[in-house]
Amino acid sequence: MRILLLLIVIIFSSCEDDVVVKPSAMLRLEYSEAKYVPLESDCFFKFMRNENAIIQKKQNCRMNLYYPKMKATLYLTYMKIKGEHQIDSLLYDAQKLTYDHTIKAESIIEQPRIDTLNKVYGMFYMINGNAATQSQFYVTDSVNHFVTGALYFDVKPNFDSLYPAIIYLRNDIRKIMETIKWK
Repeated sequence: MRILLLLIVIIFSSCEDDVVVKPSAMLRLEYSEAKYVPLESDCFFKFMRNENAIIQKKQNCRMNLYYPKMKATLYLTYMKIKGEHQIDSLLYDAQKLTYDHTIKAESIIEQPRIDTLNKVYGMFYMINGNAATQSQFYVTDSVNHFVTGALYFDVKPNFDSLYPAIIYLRNDIRKIMETIKWK
């Protein structure tokens, strides 16, 4: 009788499902298609902005475009050019701020912007890797106006996890650079 009871216990205890290892999956982040509207501002420039961005106006035509769903902010700074030597200084500072991220960046890709019709010249920097910022840019007319921008997320940098948001926001930055006009 004990043998029969032992046999029944063994049979029922061995009836478990096999462990199946599931393949690793990536988080799929999808964002709505960007719709662009004109920036309403008293500043010396105008551009098309994503309507999902919340404008946070600061002093001296500085502003932040905050993207709440992505917890990201594009910081925009405007400076009036006051002479030939200052444009050199502004360009040097914009490039230095970008290349200060080479410690953490895997690569920095430069994309120039030249629009002779609207007198907009600049550079778009795509910073790949776990740097504090994933994109920076500047645009100028080389005589009077200079705008810089830097994209930051409100989380610890993890390029792989943030990649869908980074691509989405890089397209917004390109749109700003393509549509900026001086007043």
